[in-house]
Amino acid sequence: MSIQYEAPLADSYGVADSFPKDFGYGEEEGDIEDSPTPSDSKPRILLMGLRRSGKSSIQKVVFHKMSPNETLFLESTNKIYKDDISSSSFVNFQIWDFPGQVDFFDPTFDYEMIFRGTGALIFVIDAQDDYVEALGRLHLTVSRAYRVNPEINFEVFIHKVDGLSDDHKIETQRDIHQRANDDLADASLEKLHLSFYLTSIYDHSIFEAFSKVVQKLIPQLPTLENLLNIFISNSGIEKAFLFDVVSKIYIATDSSPVDMQSYELCCDMIDVVIDVSCIYGLKEDGTGSAYDKESMAIIKLNNTTVLYLKEVTKFLALVCILREESFERKGLIDYNFHCFRKAIHEVFEVGVSTSRTSTQPAGTPLMKTVALNGTPRSTV
Repeated sequence: MSIQYEAPLADSYGVADSFPKDFGYGEEEGDIEDSPTPSDSKPRILLMGLRRSGKSSIQKVVFHKMSPNETLFLESTNKIYKDDISSSSFVNFQIWDFPGQVDFFDPTFDYEMIFRGTGALIFVIDAQDDYVEALGRLHLTVSRAYRVNPEINFEVFIHKVDGLSDDHKIETQRDIHQRANDDLADASLEKLHLSFYLTSIYDHSIFEAFSKVVQKLIPQLPTLENLLNIFISNSGIEKAFLFDVVSKIYIATDSSPVDMQSYELCCDMIDVVIDVSCIYGLKEDGTGSAYDKESMAIIKLNNTTVLYLKEVTKFLALVCILREESFERKGLIDYNFHCFRKAIHEVFEVGVSTSRTSTQPAGTPLMKTVALNGTPRSTV
């Protein structure tokens, strides 16, 4: 489906809206009160933090298209939930949501097995609350996880910053960063690296932060960035993102700095395209797909900026930002895109053939090396 739309440039992009709920990941698989079994083979991202820090809200907004306002009515999590979000997305992993009150170092939990198969650990800290206790739990969690699996990416979401002033945000981030790293230094864990993000479910910061987390789990990221750099330099494009369409996580972008407003514009464009396609793009009997190989959209803003979206794979879209005068060479851009799209498919096809020929010792948890419908991953 092709969409051309001219719109004024909005002054602000507040609440991060979302797809229709039937265009998403589906429901969680359920709770895992008992220790997980070695048969759980997909890479894991762990969501941890104290009670009411916002872990479940983050998961629902990013991966289940829940409106931020609806999360106010979520009950506190009292079980460990395993959420497989790979069935209708490029990203291929499980989100494990740990309730804040559960001591996962209790003898009844095999925390070594949990951490051994983990790609990233996200610790959520409520920036509007006293975070002294949260810092203590953060140190305990990451220090034990690091000893089990030094390859884990440790991410700290300083969450609910929408209620803070800009100066307060910066001061809070500086204070948490300093205290957390001082605790690690005192424990002689200087090699353990923590990444910090200011996040809120009421804007696009939570999607941007999750994008950075997911990108660290993609070994082909340098190749994707290089392809994007070649594409934009030969097409007169200012900025390009490779998006996972369902979650609005960008799995790669070119090497130029990411401007938050540009990212928000691209997210909003995806929302518009899917919303319109769900209304007008399906067949009369309701069959068909809201996003397919014919999906393409052009939005011209009133500041001579053009947004251009093209389908790359079943789950990926390329969203470009360029000037109106550059878009006059649309034929050149489309030809370069065809070459780019072909290269993207080849990158992942090579990974698929590699994974088919590789072998692993018995009992080793398998991770999908790469596929067109799954995040490229290396084996553990």
